[in-house]
Amino acid sequence: MNAQGGLGESYWIETAPGGEPAPPPATDISVDVAVVGGGVAGLSTAWELTRRGREVAVLEAGRIAGGVTGYTTAKLTALHTLVYDHLRRTRGRQGARLYAESQSAAIRRAAETVADLGIDCDWEEAAACTYAENERGVAQLRAEAEAAREAGLPAEFVTGTELPYPVAGAVRVTGQAQFHPVKYLHALAADLRGRGGTVHEGTRVTGLTEGEPCVLSTDAGIEVRAREVVVATHYPVFDRALLFTRLSPRRELVVAGTIDANVAPRDMYITPEQNTRSVRSAPFTDGQRLLIVTGEHFTPGAPGTADVEERLARLTAWAADRFPGLTVTHRWATQDNDSTDSVPLVGPLHPGSRHTYVATGFGGWGLSGGLMAGRLISDLIEGREVEWAGLYDPRRLGSVVREGGSFLKHQAHVVKHFVGDRLPPVTAPAADDLTPGDGVVIRVGGHQCAVHRDDSGQLHAVSARCTHLGCLVAFNRAEQAWECPCHGSRFAPDGSILQGPAVRPLEKRDVELP
Repeated sequence: MNAQGGLGESYWIETAPGGEPAPPPATDISVDVAVVGGGVAGLSTAWELTRRGREVAVLEAGRIAGGVTGYTTAKLTALHTLVYDHLRRTRGRQGARLYAESQSAAIRRAAETVADLGIDCDWEEAAACTYAENERGVAQLRAEAEAAREAGLPAEFVTGTELPYPVAGAVRVTGQAQFHPVKYLHALAADLRGRGGTVHEGTRVTGLTEGEPCVLSTDAGIEVRAREVVVATHYPVFDRALLFTRLSPRRELVVAGTIDANVAPRDMYITPEQNTRSVRSAPFTDGQRLLIVTGEHFTPGAPGTADVEERLARLTAWAADRFPGLTVTHRWATQDNDSTDSVPLVGPLHPGSRHTYVATGFGGWGLSGGLMAGRLISDLIEGREVEWAGLYDPRRLGSVVREGGSFLKHQAHVVKHFVGDRLPPVTAPAADDLTPGDGVVIRVGGHQCAVHRDDSGQLHAVSARCTHLGCLVAFNRAEQAWECPCHGSRFAPDGSILQGPAVRPLEKRDVELP
């Protein structure tokens, strides 16, 4: 539990099945398909391929389902806030229809899998709702309901919900689901192993040589040869596709706690108002359910990162005010990547790809997106035609032109850090001013150093330049992490990697600190 203080483990991680980590490969190995990443997209792809008789190895830097998937709010829905009216305008009615069909197919696939494998993962069918409290949002909701209905979803505009506070209106779609994502993925991994697949945890992939076969290198010096490679690391660890120009990282806070089952909402809710508020509940104990509230999104490492504790307090206060009787038991954070055109990037890694694939840019809807990616990439590897492959193809260019504003805005943000991070600061903060648990970037001996004071008062220094592309990191006190504002890499105070795309830790600095 982490009801007090900052952020900690998610409820899903805390209640996940135990067991020893699956060891890294002891020697070089060869397989049909190597999947890099053990989250929902990676494991779904690997599992689909083992069911088709392929020899598959999953290579995960940490623990399976222990990254972004383990910190989700665990909504499995095709209603993604306000995406359909946007798609209708940018991709046409056909594009919106394909999006709805592919996401709905992913939900059906998960339901079939839960039934076929007998997975105990708190599966519940529920409706998904996008709502607004302000009357100004009603017109947008009506347009979204119409677009979603045109796309094939059972969508309707409603003015009443089960929420304990009034709303001006909502889009409601029935037949969606919620579940325990980590229990689900552990069951998938167990079935994958039973079919001859392998999972290697604690195995960070650091290099890729494309060819026949492709060769992956790991931080332990092991090589993995594979006819096909799937990069499912949330943010791609290989930049040759230049996908980092089309992805922007977003971090979001989660507050969870127990509430009387009689007053807990049974459907799933989200509003873009108030810097996002997402609400749903999960089974907990007799008479109680676990209320999960998400919101307060921000760019990791960007100016304002220091106010994460303030954002957390604001979200906690909102949850307690809207749901009297809530007893907060967990606080955590999750991270998502938004594509510049609001559609995930799933398919060939780059225009010249013959045997490499990628799945990324799910924009906060990684469960349905990851399940969809598993089916799509598996079909592409098998040479099957998929109706919605073009919608998600990472090589698409027309959408980048149509979404030029979002693309240029993201690039301006990144360029600002590339240039600004190399200019001397107007005022240099002093390490002596650090309180225990805080961190600051200072210049020492001509180098930018990320300096952290631990709880005992000792100062520790590492390079402040992200090992991905060199932007300066900033300290997130609430999560005790150095974060890169350009592409979302995150590091522990000692420089070790918490989250990619970086594949190398921050270098330690052995310097005398002022």
